Amino acid sequence: MSFSLLAASAEFAPVECVADCTPEQWAAQGLLHGPMQESVAALAYLAAGVFFILALRGLSSPASSRAGNRNGMIGMAIALVTTLVTHDIANIVEIGIAIFLGAIIGVTIARKIAMTAMPELVAGFHSLVGLAAVVVGLAAWLNPGAFGILDEAGQILVVSRVELGLGIAIGAITFSGSVIAFLKLSGRMSGSPILLPLRHFINLGTLAAILGLITAYALSGAGGPGEGMLIIWITILAFLIGFLLIIPIGGADMPVVVSMLNSYSGWAAAAMGFTLGNSAMIITGALVGSSGAILSYIMCRAMNRSFISVIAGGFGADASAGGGGEPREQRPYKQGSADDAAFMLEQAEKVIIIPGYGMAVAQAQHVLREMADALKEKGVEVKYAIHPVAGRMPGHMNVLLAEANVPYDEVFELEDINSEFAQTDVAFIIGANDVVNPAAKTDKSSPIYGMPVFDVDKAKQVFFIKRSMGGVGYAGVDNDVFYMNQTVMLLSDAKKMVEEIVKALD
Repeated sequence: MSFSLLAASAEFAPVECVADCTPEQWAAQGLLHGPMQESVAALAYLAAGVFFILALRGLSSPASSRAGNRNGMIGMAIALVTTLVTHDIANIVEIGIAIFLGAIIGVTIARKIAMTAMPELVAGFHSLVGLAAVVVGLAAWLNPGAFGILDEAGQILVVSRVELGLGIAIGAITFSGSVIAFLKLSGRMSGSPILLPLRHFINLGTLAAILGLITAYALSGAGGPGEGMLIIWITILAFLIGFLLIIPIGGADMPVVVSMLNSYSGWAAAAMGFTLGNSAMIITGALVGSSGAILSYIMCRAMNRSFISVIAGGFGADASAGGGGEPREQRPYKQGSADDAAFMLEQAEKVIIIPGYGMAVAQAQHVLREMADALKEKGVEVKYAIHPVAGRMPGHMNVLLAEANVPYDEVFELEDINSEFAQTDVAFIIGANDVVNPAAKTDKSSPIYGMPVFDVDKAKQVFFIKRSMGGVGYAGVDNDVFYMNQTVMLLSDAKKMVEEIVKALD
């Protein structure tokens, strides 16, 4: 939400007078006059902030998520229009062209992007917010008069120096970290952790250097080449630490990383909001930053991960803790067909479906809903179990099921449904792996040890749809569920297999 405000606010022209303007001067600087302009802007930004709060409230539930998105769009429209109307824009034509091009790009991406690519798309957008914060910060440093942050001696205010330094640093960390997250989530880079020797000392040293440089910049008042080098080094080191913080994080923790980078982008926007004196950006950035941090903390608790260790760059990470790889051993397993699954499913009284990223890749959510509808017509109770980190981003499975019009009251979180597996006839796993892996409870050497998982081993029958036995989950860990006595492996593309099951049920 903050990206558009960052772009528009960067084009403000210098204010020629503040308190002693004549009506003519006020009119020349904006479409409204003096105190009236300030009051209208404040009220409009407050209204935008209310809509942003309502947007977050709406996004807390799939049932209200559409209304939440609409409220966010209304709030951003109010903030942008207010910014354009109440300020003297340096070049309205350039702003108009930028808005038009951005709208075209946004609409094109929204229409063409596959749901499976949403996680990397979110990471990509986070990188743009971070980069915008860096660019605006550098623009304010190069032309502080245009941003009204000069003191009587013509030097940048100390508080503005702190805001600039922090805004540029957080923005650069968000950009480079989001680029790495994008590459990992899109498969252009291995999901396995890249562990540098003495990485924690390197990270702490780099962060300490950034804080030291920001302090030195805030205390320097003379300007000149030395001051410029401080800003340049802050920017370079911040870009570097963004890479260093994300590359050691393995695939199992990537949903937390996406949420964490969302929080960083919000704080970057808030810092730039202080520099620009834009209350809407401060409100929006604070909302995004705090909500992202809270979500990251909740997800860390759900995974039994230390919040500090994750944001510190995978502290304690193991080289085996991320994506891909081969099973540790090949043991005997049972393989079944769509007819076998259809027969057992229609004989069951209760079925729990556990979707995962494999369902997203195959785009099987619609045919899965058809299967569930067919079972319900036969009197079978059907529920969906969603793990907090299923997929590649928070809420990934909820979005896919909502897209397929799965009733919200049939979708349950881990803590609400895990106790029901003992009374379940069939656990139907489609594309999930790590979230049902009992190694999280039994193997202390496993990279997912301690993460709460579904107790599918307690179900009477387990059907596990998997493309092949030749690979493992995103966390790179083999799964004992494959080899249980009550497990039947359905080796096929998820969508194709479910379509065959639906035909068999009919």
